[in-house]
Amino acid sequence: MALAQDTPGHAGGVAQQPPLIRRLIAKPEFGPFVLLVLELIVFTAINPTFLSPLNISNTLVFTVELGLIALAMTLLMTAGEFDLSVGAVFGFAPIVMWTLFNQGIMPLELGFVVAIAIAGVIGLVNGLFVTRLMIPSFLVTLGMLLVVRGTALFVTDGFPQRTWSAGDQWIANVLVGDFYIGTFRIYMSLFWFIGVALIFWYILNQTKFGNWIQASGGNPNAARARGVNVKATKVALFILCSAMSALAGIISSIRTSAANPNSGTGYELEVIAMVVIGGTALMGGRGTIVGTVLGVFILRVMRNGIVMIGVPGLAYNIFIGAIILGMMALHYGLERRHQAGT
Repeated sequence: MALAQDTPGHAGGVAQQPPLIRRLIAKPEFGPFVLLVLELIVFTAINPTFLSPLNISNTLVFTVELGLIALAMTLLMTAGEFDLSVGAVFGFAPIVMWTLFNQGIMPLELGFVVAIAIAGVIGLVNGLFVTRLMIPSFLVTLGMLLVVRGTALFVTDGFPQRTWSAGDQWIANVLVGDFYIGTFRIYMSLFWFIGVALIFWYILNQTKFGNWIQASGGNPNAARARGVNVKATKVALFILCSAMSALAGIISSIRTSAANPNSGTGYELEVIAMVVIGGTALMGGRGTIVGTVLGVFILRVMRNGIVMIGVPGLAYNIFIGAIILGMMALHYGLERRHQAGT
């Protein structure tokens, strides 16, 4: 009896797996990880205090607030949409909560719930306009950005809310309470960020809803044919994105003891940049929570590092634009190699 001949690329009839290193390099998170490591090495070499406990602590404070929005944006962009109103919601939600509290209308806890609920309604409107009226999310959320930002400015006459002391409020301690490990200061918001990242990773990679998200962005027609409710999936993600933006804004307002109607200006573009740099496909169908976490740290470390080494802060956008172009070229190069099987 003749022995079966091994075909090229097979051993004993079983397809050979590419080497481990090649598989790691092909992952969308590989490029962001290398870039983050290079940033840490370069900035520390130029200014050794870059990795001091105080500087790391300060960097983490700002990182997690934008990171909460970026995590939700990852799911939305994986589904093929994005939200330009997140920065406006970031500034508007604290205005709602602190106005209700400062004027004695309701306790802080209830004001928090109302602010998150209003943000959810904003996301619902975005989702319905996109899925029911079939208007591109770019136009819908750009219009919502103007509406929400304008409302915040109108309610406050363009001035920040008066300062307050939230130290005796349990919800403030839960969201932004802090403690020290030696000289290292840790805020509770860091644990919120870690928890949300783990939950969203599980949803995207281990659940049926995660499959729906990826299918909705990758091939919505095929997803519908297989019973996926693409419209409901996208609406839910718009609501989630707005709610997470509100949570991030409230956390920031408690930490800074200020609710500025202009807070969050420009955050929408920075958040989208974090998600894209992390490896999530801009057109949908593929998303990575791990990559987004790396993207968040890449941009925030960059912002902090260029100041620490003496580069003018106004040059930040130059670096960010260069990083986005470089990472997009890397992602698409690896994607083509992966599809070609090399």
